[in-house]
Amino acid sequence: MPVPCSAKCGKNATLKRPKTGDALCKECFFWAFEMEVHNTIVNAKLFQRGNKVAIAASGGKDSTVLAYVLKLLNERYDYGLDLFLLSVDEGITGYRDDSLQTVKQNKIDYEMPLKILSYEELYGWTMDAIVAQVGRKNNCTFCGVFRRQALDRGAALLGVDCVVTGHNADDIAETVLMNVLRGDIARLQRCTSIITAGADSIMRCKPLKYTYEKEIVMYAYFKRLVYFSTECIFAPNAYRGYARMFLKDLEKIRPSSIMDIIHSGERLSVRDGIKMPERRNCTRCGFVSSQEICKACVLLEGLNRGLPRLGIGKSNKAKLLLAATTEDRGKKKTVDF
Repeated sequence: MPVPCSAKCGKNATLKRPKTGDALCKECFFWAFEMEVHNTIVNAKLFQRGNKVAIAASGGKDSTVLAYVLKLLNERYDYGLDLFLLSVDEGITGYRDDSLQTVKQNKIDYEMPLKILSYEELYGWTMDAIVAQVGRKNNCTFCGVFRRQALDRGAALLGVDCVVTGHNADDIAETVLMNVLRGDIARLQRCTSIITAGADSIMRCKPLKYTYEKEIVMYAYFKRLVYFSTECIFAPNAYRGYARMFLKDLEKIRPSSIMDIIHSGERLSVRDGIKMPERRNCTRCGFVSSQEICKACVLLEGLNRGLPRLGIGKSNKAKLLLAATTEDRGKKKTVDF
């Protein structure tokens, strides 16, 4: 027996929203989904008229839906934004080269300028080459660190005011769980922030912060959006995968658990007297870091010296080696002068 749409539009329901349990027709689901993202943008004051905004585009479902919805809302509500697509080619054969074809199609479909940066041109390494050096256990550390900085570099080249990423509610809940399990107070405090950086660096924000992954998939499916759905070939061993499985099990029992975890993370505070890392600029590359020398530079130095595990974990060995290298460079400059 057909179920009527919960929005009382007179049509029969086509789907059940994972987030709320409401039975909706496709049109009402589209409206509810888009309004949720619009309300997130407006309530968090993510943009100002005239902002140049780069969408971090991977070709996956999250960034594809984000690009589509942001373009739609920008036109519908006259945000006055200048939108760009910004992609990073990590150099993963059989994965990123294919997904970039989807991004190039998005460029045509959404009529947005596209900028692609590669690890090879930025760092002199591809992820294929890095994995050959470090193996598959810690490769995601390198990729995550390099990717975050690559987006900053791309944003600087484009001269944008803000970079928007496709992090959804599931991603953020997983990150809260991971930081709790690792006891990472600094990241735990900022991982639920909808806006990060800003002031002296390019702002980043997450318009899909409160949007469930399942609903993003449903939206892309019913809208027939073109996206790349293959998982990264190096991802199966990632630590995040275990947090994701745990979260999915919780969601089966209690669908609101995703939002519950996010709200818990938002309300966590650090006890007075706890020293937190201060944001500064890396003395080597000049990009934002919580240390004198950023993680990207530490990892890169290790790769270039044939010590790929140098920057993995918290070790004073990396700091000492980098300090010695910096001192040597200073002496060379003095002699050359």
